[in-house]
Amino acid sequence: MKQQLGQLALLVKDYDEAIHYYTEVLDFELLEDTVMSETKRWVRISPPGSSCHLLLAKAANEAQEKQVGFQAGGRVFLFLYTDDFWRDYKKYTERGVEFLREPSKEAYGTVSVFKDLYGNLWDLIEPNS
Repeated sequence: MKQQLGQLALLVKDYDEAIHYYTEVLDFELLEDTVMSETKRWVRISPPGSSCHLLLAKAANEAQEKQVGFQAGGRVFLFLYTDDFWRDYKKYTERGVEFLREPSKEAYGTVSVFKDLYGNLWDLIEPNS
């Protein structure tokens, strides 16, 4: 049997601010934005060329709101692979993305940790060839 991850749900406070951040700051693509009800939308975004998508899920209650930006308990939650680390690091830095540690060369590639608009931690990684 062959399997793959199709999408991951990412809790957000507001659909429109999340769409703006991921598409304008990180250059993700907006794949779908479908109104499901007065309070719910089906919003899918993805880095260009990725087969795995993020489903932006607006927190629907107080318990979910507390988890926005903290879905992984303060650990790195998402791993964004790139074909040019320094291009993206420079672009994101110029756009105000907060990197929490200096870039480093590791056994698996060049990496740095950044926070998204809600505080989720991401690794930006250019894997070794």
